[in-house]
Amino acid sequence: MMKNSLLTILMIITLGITSQAWVYPEHREFSLLAVRKLDPARRARLDQLWTQARKGYESRLTESVADFTQDEQPPKLDWAAWAAISGDHSTSPVNMLQNVLETEWILKVADIAARLKTGLETADNTSEHLNRLRDSDIRLLRADPEYVSRAGGNYGHFMLARPEVNTTAKNYFEICYSEGCALNLVGNYKWFHASALMKAQRLADTNLSPEQRSALAMAALADEAFALHFLNDGFAAGHVAGIWGDASQRKGTHDYYNEIGLDISTWKGERVVIMGDAYMLPEDADRTSNSVLLSLNQFLDAASGKLELAMISDLSSVITADTFNVGKAMYMPARDLDTSFNVLFYPVLETLPIAGLATGRGELPRFRSEIGPFIGLAASARGSVISSGFESSQNTSGFVPGLGLSIRFGLGMEGVLNESGDGLAFLDVGWQLDGASSMKYYNEPLLKYYGAMLSAIPSRDAYFARLRLPFCLIPGDLVVAAPFLLIFAPETLNKMIVAAGNGGLVPWQTGMVTPIGRFQFVIGREIGVAIYGVDKAGDAMLVPDDKEDADKVALMSFYSAQLDFPIFEYRPFRTFSARQSADLVIQIIGGIDIPFKSTLVYKDPDNNNDPELKTTWFVSLRMAFDWRYYFSGKKQKQNNKS
Repeated sequence: MMKNSLLTILMIITLGITSQAWVYPEHREFSLLAVRKLDPARRARLDQLWTQARKGYESRLTESVADFTQDEQPPKLDWAAWAAISGDHSTSPVNMLQNVLETEWILKVADIAARLKTGLETADNTSEHLNRLRDSDIRLLRADPEYVSRAGGNYGHFMLARPEVNTTAKNYFEICYSEGCALNLVGNYKWFHASALMKAQRLADTNLSPEQRSALAMAALADEAFALHFLNDGFAAGHVAGIWGDASQRKGTHDYYNEIGLDISTWKGERVVIMGDAYMLPEDADRTSNSVLLSLNQFLDAASGKLELAMISDLSSVITADTFNVGKAMYMPARDLDTSFNVLFYPVLETLPIAGLATGRGELPRFRSEIGPFIGLAASARGSVISSGFESSQNTSGFVPGLGLSIRFGLGMEGVLNESGDGLAFLDVGWQLDGASSMKYYNEPLLKYYGAMLSAIPSRDAYFARLRLPFCLIPGDLVVAAPFLLIFAPETLNKMIVAAGNGGLVPWQTGMVTPIGRFQFVIGREIGVAIYGVDKAGDAMLVPDDKEDADKVALMSFYSAQLDFPIFEYRPFRTFSARQSADLVIQIIGGIDIPFKSTLVYKDPDNNNDPELKTTWFVSLRMAFDWRYYFSGKKQKQNNKS
């Protein structure tokens, strides 16, 4: 039960992390550009609303609605940041306002976002880009207390796939926000934009007190910012391609199209190539901000009394931000809107890319990531420098070669946040063969002419097991903490798992992606145990019977337990296709070899001294080829209706 629960949590985390589209600085950039494009009259109205909204919160909110000079360590937040905080760092407009106005961690998030913006702009290559994005994600996990649990398992940040090729824009939009439809970005945008428009229109009411007007302006701006977050998501390639399939397919497809881009048509007929999360190009920013501008114009026209919209009675007296929680909902709730609203939505939604077709003929190619359970084979070769032989008088170091072959069972969680992550967990069971040691049983130069038969450590084989588990702070902490946290603090467990899968809280354990491969310190993440001699009556070994006479030899039978601990590893390549992956890993390993259950088979009858065995230590260079086959759940189809 514990194992199944833990695997479930891991998969939920994976889905949640990949459900968030454009990164914080990209969301904020869209709002900044849209504000800059406003005509003077609408910009003046927006400034007026912002002035009303920030009354009493001047210490938390910037004087300008869009602070174009804001950099690292911002002491305040502007409205342009609200769309970035929406959805990813809050679950509803009212929750977003609470975080913006009352929490300290949100300023840390804004600082991390500013550093990420600079990092992405100055990255010289893909490796630097990935490392800086990874570092930012890890900092966000530490700064935002609910970053993992908030992500949830719904598809609110994604487009629904088109059910068929002839689906019209009107039909598609009606499906997206109909009651019972799977939560999606079009439905979310309409819900919150409608709430914002209704609140904005009420600002023309002359009977409002200054306090009510200020609260209403704040609520309306919050609803619109929340709506814009999902409108932005509609221009991210990985969120247009579709959301169906198992977790491996969803993440793999999401990541592939975000980085490579997607050739699409908008509902208005424009042909464009769009990019995705953390890969925004200037044309993406310009295109998305134009759509944001259309929505913002409607909002400001409603606030100026230029739009006549039918009011909903149950919202006629509401002056607080919308409470619809996109983190918990799985389906679009019911909401009756007058046709006057639908007329407004189409001009904005028609600028969105046309979503790909649902599963079947004509669907966009799907891609997989290394997520989920797998079975594999690992073949390895290693060379070890050993401190000495086992016999107590042997102090000469030497070299031992070795080969290994194992079957591997595990859970792939590599690249949960991006390619530099390491959430791999596995158990190897196999067999290994060691060659004879280069040093002889006695330190006599002439013995080298007798080859391996007089080696201090003979050629031998062993059954071995190898376990790899990520950890958060100290090795094994997930295993120890999981049973308790799963019951009493599942959110804390989620955070620990994600942190562990990205190097943990030890900074130098984080993987480093470079143009020539991936490097990582892995101390404590992996251990190997080999037992020698168990397939026979121990291993036979020659030892000196007289420490001053090489001609006097004793014969011993013994077993040994070898423990190895990888210290550092280098992965020059990793390929993944469909359900299979191939990986080459080169490791530097330290370890000890402990002899036990020794038996003296023969010795000189005149010698009363029995040989004694000691533990040796070694340092190895191990190269392993790792092949895996990932098990995939049954192909899932997207259901637009419950």
